[in-house]
Amino acid sequence: MKKSSLKFLVVTLLSLVTIVSKAQEVSIELGDNEVPLNSVFTIKVTVKNGKLKSYSDFPVIEGFAKRGTSSSSSTNIVNGQISSSQSITQRYLPLEEGNFTLGAFTMDVNGETVRSNGLSIKITKPVDRPRNSRRRDPFGRRSPFDDIFGRPEADPEFVDVKEDAFLALTTDKDEVYLGEGFTMTFAFYVADANRAPLQFNEAGKQLSTILKDLRPQNCWEENFNIENIYAERVTIGGKSYNRYKIYEAAYFPLNLEPVHFPSVPFEMIKYKVARSPSFFGRDRQEDFKTFYSREKTVKVKALPPHPLKDQVAVGQFSLDEKIDKQSVETGSSFEYEFNIYGEGNIAGINDPIIPESKNMDFYPPNINQDVNRGNGRVSGSKKYSYFGIPNEPGDYEMKDYFSWVYFDPEKEVYDTLRSQVSLNVTGESKKNVSISSTDLGSFYDSIDMKSNELQNLKEGRAMQILANVLILAMLGGAAVLFFKK
Repeated sequence: MKKSSLKFLVVTLLSLVTIVSKAQEVSIELGDNEVPLNSVFTIKVTVKNGKLKSYSDFPVIEGFAKRGTSSSSSTNIVNGQISSSQSITQRYLPLEEGNFTLGAFTMDVNGETVRSNGLSIKITKPVDRPRNSRRRDPFGRRSPFDDIFGRPEADPEFVDVKEDAFLALTTDKDEVYLGEGFTMTFAFYVADANRAPLQFNEAGKQLSTILKDLRPQNCWEENFNIENIYAERVTIGGKSYNRYKIYEAAYFPLNLEPVHFPSVPFEMIKYKVARSPSFFGRDRQEDFKTFYSREKTVKVKALPPHPLKDQVAVGQFSLDEKIDKQSVETGSSFEYEFNIYGEGNIAGINDPIIPESKNMDFYPPNINQDVNRGNGRVSGSKKYSYFGIPNEPGDYEMKDYFSWVYFDPEKEVYDTLRSQVSLNVTGESKKNVSISSTDLGSFYDSIDMKSNELQNLKEGRAMQILANVLILAMLGGAAVLFFKK
């Protein structure tokens, strides 16, 4: 490698290191404090030595109306030092003449809070703008020499381009059984052939309002928690689209009322494009358009007749079980796990009902629930850990104690998960053995020695009268002594 090439590479690397090492600088620049009625006031946010990734809303100014934003970026090399910056500019159109105040405000830019002290703004009468002849290139665009010689550029004419996009609320099922889950997706679709510039406008803030109307009251909800909106390639009717999921959740009906999703609005930023773009002028203008989803209703049908139809879970489930011992003595404990897993409303799984038996004692279980939400489905498991103590020797089938009924909506039948493990119990019978955990004391021990004959309470009436007389005499003597003192 030549020395000159090596030197150039070293300088370049050192320059890149310098860029990385510089911390970003965020600033807010306000426009002129005197604005003609036919001009605009601007607020410019600039990030130096970094990218402009996010920023909060620009302030509202009394006497002005927001009229779109524009962005710019630059890279400078001075004495071998490289610096870069990105800016976003909000334009404000004056509405009337007068004096107005832009109060102090703050903005969050790339996670950093930046403050501006505000400004007093005077809106003056409109000013006449000279109409100088402008040089155009062969394609009708304004020549860069116009800017060099200081000739002002007139605002370009912007046109609205028809978008090839739509808002949709869809469900993966049109009809479900009571308790059966279905997935609702609220998304924005943009066709590959779309030529209208579109951008999301405060999606999170809009969604919080929309969900108040969308969420059905007669359903259990499992939210898929979409944190970032990104494009997914889908094909609809042979046409390719980018799908941007805004909200997705699974719903499980709690009654037979139809699940209704109303039509809701969603506002997007839609840019108008310049009819004759110039070299250095704006090529688009910010505007807004509201899209609407269509209404959607999912029918709910009753489960087939069954003694437990009001208690069973609905879905596709399987059983995973485990016992820590195959053989145990009477009076000793063992641990048994009954794990229900599959797809459905995991949170709505009812506990297994264990029949009472004098041969075996089971204690209330420890329960562990795991719910997974993703890929348009809700799955998971609910595990029950039991401790049991056998009282009688013999061979026991756990299916006599542990079974769980559910409804499979795919097969449209009731099914039962039954235990397949067995337990061998040895030792002596403990059925009639009772252990006293407390000593009742001598009071209860003397009960058997006392007579259980009924006695007349009137026999002690004379003693009661005598006792009452003595009490009254004592009270009278105390009163005499009190008053003498």
